[in-house]
Amino acid sequence: MQGADSQKPLKRPRLDGSPRTPPNTPPAAAEAAPSPNLHPNHRTWGPEQVCAFLGRCGFSESGLLGRCREKKITGSILPFLDESLLEDLGISSHEKRMKLLNYIKRLDQTHVYTMKVINDPIHGHIEFHPLLIRIIDTPQFQRLRYIKQLGSGYYVFPGASHNRFEHSLGVGYLAGCLLRELSEKQPELQISERDMLCVQIAGLCHDLGHGPFSHMFDGRFIPLARPEVKWTHEQGSVMMFEHLVNSNGLRDVMEHYGLIPDEDIWFIKEQITGPLESPIKDTSKWLYKGRPKEKNFLYEIVANKRNGIDVDKWDYFARDCHHLGIQNNFDYKRFIKFARVCEVDNTKHICTREKEVGNLYDMFHTRNSLHRRAYQHKVGNIIDTMITDAFFKADPYIEITGSGGKKYHISTAIDDMEAFTKLTDNIFLEILYSTNPKLDAAREILKKIECRNLYKYLGETQPIAQKIKKETYDRLPQGVADAKPRDLELEAELKAEDFVVDVINMDYGMGDKNPIDYVRFYGKTDVSKAVMITKNQVSQFLPEKFAEQLIRVYYKKMDEKSLSAARQHFVQWCLINNFTKPQDGDIVAPLITPRKSEWSNTDSAQRPAHTKGRVQLFPDN
Repeated sequence: MQGADSQKPLKRPRLDGSPRTPPNTPPAAAEAAPSPNLHPNHRTWGPEQVCAFLGRCGFSESGLLGRCREKKITGSILPFLDESLLEDLGISSHEKRMKLLNYIKRLDQTHVYTMKVINDPIHGHIEFHPLLIRIIDTPQFQRLRYIKQLGSGYYVFPGASHNRFEHSLGVGYLAGCLLRELSEKQPELQISERDMLCVQIAGLCHDLGHGPFSHMFDGRFIPLARPEVKWTHEQGSVMMFEHLVNSNGLRDVMEHYGLIPDEDIWFIKEQITGPLESPIKDTSKWLYKGRPKEKNFLYEIVANKRNGIDVDKWDYFARDCHHLGIQNNFDYKRFIKFARVCEVDNTKHICTREKEVGNLYDMFHTRNSLHRRAYQHKVGNIIDTMITDAFFKADPYIEITGSGGKKYHISTAIDDMEAFTKLTDNIFLEILYSTNPKLDAAREILKKIECRNLYKYLGETQPIAQKIKKETYDRLPQGVADAKPRDLELEAELKAEDFVVDVINMDYGMGDKNPIDYVRFYGKTDVSKAVMITKNQVSQFLPEKFAEQLIRVYYKKMDEKSLSAARQHFVQWCLINNFTKPQDGDIVAPLITPRKSEWSNTDSAQRPAHTKGRVQLFPDN
């Protein structure tokens, strides 16, 4: 069977899309070993390990082993060999081919035992590759056990005690589910085992950079304590991932499991933050380095910068709703079944069936609903603000040891990942139970939270004409303090420092844009052709706007005279600035609301007494 047949390539294409080394190829030193130890996961084997396996199975003919080396048969390709391909390799006997196929079949059965099974309350029994387990079992990842997923939301919803740890496991699992479905449905995408592991690692590690109380830390505390630093938890995740890999010696482990560390670590970080070298996305140029443009769709799984539909949202929808006691209306399993990669403007994107467009609008409505009911809860937000105030007062006196023994504060720990690894929700209790007199001011605020003596909620309003710009947020408390109603005698003088004005920008995840405009759909008749579906093609009941701004005002003092005066100031401030009338404005400030004609009520509560209670027995046609 030598000669011409030996030069004939395998009929099936290589499974790895990489132009260089095939997937799961170990270092050259390992390949050169005459009889290497075989790792229990056959998908990590290179050609030499495959030859060693064949020898142990009784197939030691030099011709067969030579063809396996020549055609670079790796362990990840073994499960795809069939009788025809084995015949091409030089095994002419049907009996021998069936014997070898039986040995190969057993490999997958053995591989099952190398995977670790975790029982998750949301996704059930989920499996993780040994490399993922090595990442999970590090101090940097285990730190996520001590950071609440919903931060201070736990003070409002008693069931919201879950942490970033289990959410990260869920995102890693769902990333594998979506990519595996795409790989099985569209083998032409050439999704390799390397791709699969890298996307799952990105899912696992996308939240490594969260600080104490999750979004409170990078959304409130860091902007207050270090306004000159534009820091996000995504940046922290990339820094922490690098620290995790280097401090635990995982480069060799990644290489052992078939990854190319320099290339794949870059790819993993890009999935979390986007392009690492250019913050501005130029659509005419491919800005990613981890994978070529043909694999653009891989960047839309963990953190989808294109339209926000990603496995991160799917997990926190399901997980947060479960713990909050709120119904989740989005079925991610259905989306996965209908997901396909299609060509859109010479770029491959993840698309879904046209009949799913209504479900995607429901998904973003669910996101908005969760923000209104839970993530931006008025009590949870003010507790976030109080914790932020406490941390800010404690910051100069808290010391955290980082690399080289250098000391860091709460706000500067983000500069050193060894110090940041030690910074979790536990800092709350350290301040609360401290006897250091320098922490008295911070400790008093935390004691108020423990005793539920919170800053008092005055009300909520919205701007009608123009949104409030971020650079003016700091001046808002002074505006409320200065809005003293004319002709009203108030029993307290109010100061700006006693007001908290919380500005919340609510949207569908893309500012005032409709995210569905950035989704493409395919039809049943031609699954390869992707189209856009506009809002007016779906329903007339969909929202006209996709963003709004809420303004909530709180007051720090507790006495009734000050609170009463603060409510009058708040309603007057809304009137002066042409904001919407607070919902209880007529109750708390009955002498102020009539001064604005647009605020006059026309409901039954405001109609003359003699008209109330009438029943119209014969309504007009």
